[in-house]
Amino acid sequence: MNSQFSHTKAIRAQLLESMRSGEYAQCERLPRESVLCVRLGISRTQLRDILASLEREGFITRRHGVGTIINRHVLNVQTRMDIEIEFLDMIRQNGFTPAVAYTSAAPEAADAKTAAQLRLPEGTPMLRVSRLCTADGRPAVYCEDLVEQALIRTEYTEEDLQLPIFHFLQRCCGVNPYLDLTDLRAIPADEKLAGILQVPAGAPLLYMEEVDYDIDGKPVFCSTEYFADGIFRHTVMRKKL
Repeated sequence: MNSQFSHTKAIRAQLLESMRSGEYAQCERLPRESVLCVRLGISRTQLRDILASLEREGFITRRHGVGTIINRHVLNVQTRMDIEIEFLDMIRQNGFTPAVAYTSAAPEAADAKTAAQLRLPEGTPMLRVSRLCTADGRPAVYCEDLVEQALIRTEYTEEDLQLPIFHFLQRCCGVNPYLDLTDLRAIPADEKLAGILQVPAGAPLLYMEEVDYDIDGKPVFCSTEYFADGIFRHTVMRKKL
C-alpha cells in the first residue's frame, strides 16, 4: 500500500479519535485549517482531503463563515453499515472485547454462483478462508471469503489468515479492493451456522453477501458474512443533499 496513503489514513483516524475522546471531545467545532495543519504535521492539501472524506461520511459539516462543525450525533453511532470497518474494530466499538476464535483455509472449485460473481469459468480453483470473531468470548461474526488461487502470489501464514482479508489480498495477492456491492437480508440459522455461532437453529442472523471490485471494475473476491443477533446495532447514514 502507498506509504503516503497509509500516513493520511493514520492521521484521519487520529483526528476522528481526537473528536470522539481526545482534545476535541468537548468542542463544537474544529480549529482553523492553519492550526490543524500544524498540530497534525501535515500539509493544507492533505488536511483538506481528510476533511472532505470526513464530511462525506457525515462526521463534520463545513460551513462558510461558521467553520468546521463536529457532528456528535454521527460520531457517537456505534456501527455504520455505510462505512467499511473491520470486524474486530466493529466489535470493539460496540463495547466488547474482540478476538479471532479460529481461521481456516481450504481449496475448492468455483461453483456456478461464485463463477458468476467473479466472472470466472465454473470450476476455477479458489481458496476459501473462514474466520470466526467473538465478542467477550461469544461468537459474533462468521465470515467466508473466496479468492481465486491464481491471484495468490506468495505463501501465506496463519498470521495472514488471522488479519482482515484486505491484508491478505494486499500482501499475498497484490490486490487493493476499491469498492464493494453488498446484499443484506435476514436469514434463519441452519444447523451449520447454529453450531458455529452457538445459537438455536432458526435463530435470526444478519446475512451480508459481498463482491469487491478493483479500481478498474474487475471483481477480485467475494464473501458471505453472518452476524449473530443481540451484539451489534447497525446504522446507515443517508444524506439528503
